Amino acid sequence: MKSDIEIAQEATMKAITEIAGIIGLSEDDIELYGKYKAKVSLKVWERIKNRPSGKLVLVTAITPTPAGEGKTTNTVGLGMALNKLGKKAIIGLREPSLGPSFGIKGGAAGGGYSQVVPMEDINLHFTGDIHAVTTAHNLLAAILDNHIHQGNALNIDPRQIVLRRAMDLNERALRNIVIGLGGKINGVPRESGFDISVASELMAVLCLASDLMDLKERFRRIVVAYTYEGEAVTAGDLKAEGSMALLMKDAIKPNLVQTLENTPAFIHGGPFANIAHGCNSLMATQMGLKLGDYMVTEAGFGADLGAEKFFDLKCRYGDLKPDAVVVVASIRALKNHGGVAKEKLAEINMEALEKGIGNLEKQLENIRLFGVPAVVALNEFPTDSQEEIELVVKKCAALGVEVAVSQVWARGSEGGLELAKKVIAAAEKPSEFNLLYATEQPLKKKIEIIADKIYGADGVDYSKDADNMIAKLEKLGYGNLPVCIAKTQYSLSDDANLKGRPQGFRVNIREIKLSAGAGFIVAIAGAVMTMPGLGKTPAAEKIDIKANGEIVGLF
Repeated sequence: MKSDIEIAQEATMKAITEIAGIIGLSEDDIELYGKYKAKVSLKVWERIKNRPSGKLVLVTAITPTPAGEGKTTNTVGLGMALNKLGKKAIIGLREPSLGPSFGIKGGAAGGGYSQVVPMEDINLHFTGDIHAVTTAHNLLAAILDNHIHQGNALNIDPRQIVLRRAMDLNERALRNIVIGLGGKINGVPRESGFDISVASELMAVLCLASDLMDLKERFRRIVVAYTYEGEAVTAGDLKAEGSMALLMKDAIKPNLVQTLENTPAFIHGGPFANIAHGCNSLMATQMGLKLGDYMVTEAGFGADLGAEKFFDLKCRYGDLKPDAVVVVASIRALKNHGGVAKEKLAEINMEALEKGIGNLEKQLENIRLFGVPAVVALNEFPTDSQEEIELVVKKCAALGVEVAVSQVWARGSEGGLELAKKVIAAAEKPSEFNLLYATEQPLKKKIEIIADKIYGADGVDYSKDADNMIAKLEKLGYGNLPVCIAKTQYSLSDDANLKGRPQGFRVNIREIKLSAGAGFIVAIAGAVMTMPGLGKTPAAEKIDIKANGEIVGLF
């Protein structure tokens, strides 16, 4: 069996100028990054923004497991299948972070015969967007510490600095550090740390900004610290937003690439879905809606994280109205949710499968809360039996949801035609899209609505620190922001060990953070880390480059 990288390296790619032409863009509309990658000029938006919009399709999934679900692969395969049926489809994905690429999760370019290419470039430095985020973030951190060193005119309390440094690699040793050692000339000693760049608020800002000036205004609002009197100190107070925006002037432009079958794909932005909102950029999605008949995009992790945040954050700020949702599941993953160990997932176990289907049913109920038609993509594995497939179809039918067996990993667009036809039918149904809560509701009420309706929790408990911060933020005028709950991706609850559809649990909010630039309050539940670590055998040990430039070991 060929690896993903071997399949990608055998692809016949078209020049990116030709891909641009498919969606009506000229060479003057794009900026080339080699032969197969380009950035799209923001001037394009001014020309197309008043056009009618195509259909918006979100691809989400059940709660992820080590068994694999195939969300990105099905996003790519669905887009290609829609094109094969005569629709002009465009795909929208997030940019992969180097942390997971060199760690254990892998890349984010799809798999098998449903990939975006050039896969090696996309999974490595790509067009430098994440590096720009890293640099702009660390510029703000440097300006902040320099301000304190140079006399602290804003009266910043060093114990209440909330901005850390950022880097786009997994490095547990930098989670908690002390900076400013070595005497007065080297700054003011204080505790700090690093977050992975895709967890930076700047990445969330990039993916929610409508243009460069909106990006700069959002940067201005980022809260970096508090004064001794408890007042918020922003990047604007430090006069940093202009230089930060300058560093992002190219990164803000959406990236255009293609699939193995030459379907146009926007890959732009990559906020973590268990920390931030986990969607590609609003600008890329909006462009795709104006340039194609269908814009197929994905949200991170399961529907309880990615889809909820796509709806309540991205759609709220972008005034988007989704037409259909695809929920990706696999027989293997459902059995894992039913208690079967990874090494025994090839065995038929109807009892475990039925128990695990509870997770799928809950995620479908979550989609229904937002009023959008749904289709299940059952990602096929060779070990799936007809009996198992029929049980999933039967359970979904009871909820009024169509199921399509997806073979896009093995067969590309041909393996996604059934799914594409059912998505087209779903997208033609009336979408009664609605948001889950009103921003005017108190912060705790918004958190509790998500915990109750989306996770199925019996209630929410708050640490003393979280309680105090909620009161502080509401007093400072931030109470009307929407909320973004950061929790484990491996469970509907905040306990990664509770698989399937857990019952009788409460959500524990241990910390509250303000992302005023992005425009939301982050409520951290359980043990969520903003700087991952490398595993015992990281992928970096297997990745190499040969003398002829060939890259090996990259998935």
